Amino acid sequence: MTDDSPGWDAIDARLAQWYPGVEPKHYATLHRFVLGGPDPLDGVSFYPRDEPVPHWHLVGYGMSELYAKETGNAEESGWGFEFTFRVARDGGDAEPPLWAASLLQNLARYVFSSGNWFEPGHHMNANGPICQDHPTGLTALAFAEDPELGTIDTPHGRVQFLQVVGLTGDEYAAARRWDTAGVLGLLAQRQPLLVTDLDRPSLTDDPAARAAIEAGRARDGSSTGLLMVAGFGWHVEADTVRLRFGEVTAGGVAQAVQDRLPHGRPLVLENEGARAVLRPAPAFAVRQPGDGLLEVDLPAAAVAALSGAFTVGTHPIVGTEHLVVEVTR
Repeated sequence: MTDDSPGWDAIDARLAQWYPGVEPKHYATLHRFVLGGPDPLDGVSFYPRDEPVPHWHLVGYGMSELYAKETGNAEESGWGFEFTFRVARDGGDAEPPLWAASLLQNLARYVFSSGNWFEPGHHMNANGPICQDHPTGLTALAFAEDPELGTIDTPHGRVQFLQVVGLTGDEYAAARRWDTAGVLGLLAQRQPLLVTDLDRPSLTDDPAARAAIEAGRARDGSSTGLLMVAGFGWHVEADTVRLRFGEVTAGGVAQAVQDRLPHGRPLVLENEGARAVLRPAPAFAVRQPGDGLLEVDLPAAAVAALSGAFTVGTHPIVGTEHLVVEVTR
C-alpha cells in the first residue's frame, strides 16, 4: 500500500481478489475534480469478463476518499461508496464502452452538486435512453450492492461497491410502485450479476414476471416513501389544513397514496421548503414541528377519501377535521 493513496489501494486489493493478475483498461481523468476539473471520478477501470455471461465490469474511483482523510466521519470513506457497472459485451469485443464511464461521471456530478447520495434500493429516471448512441429501451437506473465486490473496510472507513443497473420504463414504474429489490431479484434470474444489456426486452414482457410484480405490489405496497413533488405546498388557516398540488403531479401522488397508506406505510411529500408526512393512524391529528414540516395522521376513512381527491378542484377529506386537498390546473 502506498502512503499517498491508501483508499485507492484498498479498492485495488479487493479487485485483485476477483481478477488476480488482470490488468484492467483504465481511463484516468486528465483534470482532477479537486483541482477544478469537471469530473468527480479520478478514473474508471474496465475488467473484461466471460462468465457467467460476457460483460465489462466497470469500477469507479472518486466517491470515497482515495488519498487523505478529509471528512469527520471515521466509519465511512467519503460518500461511503464507489460506483460499479456491468455492461454486456460481445465475446471478442476488446473496446470498452466509454459511454458507460460517462454515465458514472454524470451520476458522480449529481451527487457532488446536489448532496443527494445513492444506496441499494434507490432508483432514478434517466429521462431518456441511458446510452444516447444505441437504440435501447433502458431509460432508468436502479442501485444495488455489487454482488461480488460487496463492502470493504479501508484506512479511511467503509466503502460499499454500488452497482448501477439499467431499467426499462416499465421496470422503473414497477420499482416505484412495488420494490426495487424485488424487481432486481426478478431481473437477476434472467440477467446474471445484473448485467446491463442495452438490447434486452423489458422484464414486464414476461407474463410470469409481470404477475410476480403485481402480486408483490398487492401484498407489500410500495417501498417508495419519499416523493419530490413540484408545485406542492401546504398552508394552515384558522382550523383548516390545505394541501396544494398542481394537476400535472396530482396523479402520481394519488398513486403513491394508494400504494403506501393502506399498507400501513407513511408517505413523505417534499418541495422547496415544504414537507408533509402522511401517516395511517387510528385518529386524525395534525402537528407542525417546525422547519416547514407538517405531520398528518389519517384514519382509514380519510385514507380512502384522500386517494380519490386528486382531481382539479377543492376536496374536503371525509374522516378528518378540516383537511382539504386543492388541485389546480
